Amino acid sequence: MTAHPIRIGVQLQPQQADYSAIRDALTAAEELGVDIAFNWDHFYPLYGDADGKHFECWTMLGAWAEQTSRIEIGALVTCNSYRNPQLLADMARTVDHIADGRLILGIGSGWFERDYDEYGYVFGTAGGRLDDLAGALPKITARLEKLNPPPTRHIPVLIGGGGEKKTLRLVAEYADIWHSFGDLEVFTHKSGVLDRHCETVGRDPLLIERSIGVREGEPEDIGPAFVEAGASLFTIGVGGPDYDLSALEKWIAWRDKQ
Repeated sequence: MTAHPIRIGVQLQPQQADYSAIRDALTAAEELGVDIAFNWDHFYPLYGDADGKHFECWTMLGAWAEQTSRIEIGALVTCNSYRNPQLLADMARTVDHIADGRLILGIGSGWFERDYDEYGYVFGTAGGRLDDLAGALPKITARLEKLNPPPTRHIPVLIGGGGEKKTLRLVAEYADIWHSFGDLEVFTHKSGVLDRHCETVGRDPLLIERSIGVREGEPEDIGPAFVEAGASLFTIGVGGPDYDLSALEKWIAWRDKQ
């Protein structure tokens, strides 16, 4: 069972849409009562027209910080490869201040090869990118401690992914939120692996909020079993050009009944 309150997130995927549509969807999601709005950190669409409209992640988060007043905001997730970790820490601190302490620093090792090829980053190997993330996380932490002014709060770190040897070990060491994908069986198994990593590094596993991306099905059918397995943050992905928030509305209503 989860030790955290049930929260609902939405990932407004910044693809196949004019920015005005993204802005309107963000306003609508906040008015519906969502807890967190995420975008993602890519340079090209992940589905639909591969060369369709697309916008950059962190400049958008700065705009979202000004546009919203209640919800938390963040990337699901920032690609570690695309920015110097010291710079990323400064960017996060700045958006944290613009948002009056509502930023979540979502981060992962990266995977979308086209982004790397088109923008001139070295793709390398999955293991190498994870090693780079492991090297970046302490640098981000150290830079956040040096900045003047400092962040308004401890900026929650969200790490996405389910790699059992490296990724979940990094979650145990650095993350406040773990974001995962997959069905209940996969989530339960990997959550158990995370618990064992927490034991190894001497961290209370209950301190880590467990997040799951939900795609299909009714909240009443899906939600309770995930909550029993330890999930408390449920995030619905929505893409352009028309941001259909009907599924999000159902999840918010389900949350409010709990």
